[in-house]
Amino acid sequence: MQNLTYIQCGDYFIPDIRLVNAEKQKLGKYGRMRRTFLERNNPILFNDMVLTETLFPHLWEVQQTCEKRMELLMADLLLKNPAPDKATQQLTWMSHMNSLKAQAEEIVVSELIYN
Repeated sequence: MQNLTYIQCGDYFIPDIRLVNAEKQKLGKYGRMRRTFLERNNPILFNDMVLTETLFPHLWEVQQTCEKRMELLMADLLLKNPAPDKATQQLTWMSHMNSLKAQAEEIVVSELIYN
């Protein structure tokens, strides 16, 4: 059993509780999306992960997995749908790449974030 220390605030004693996993790594887009999804759609799991301090390691893992999956999907989609010449058709190339990115992101979000 862990011994708790207390801090006195006026007439009250408040437990001195510190988070063990207090890392400074920031969450990216996909980690924040996963957090919002868990908070809204599975609050019991979300609260359990917060209390056991497994939420942020899970979110960082989801973030890294999504980024790797996006790279793989973009490469695969570019092989199947080659982009126009970037030097001569810049706007068409940008439009094509944005379309591929939207497709890849839709797949990643449905597979990893909302699952």
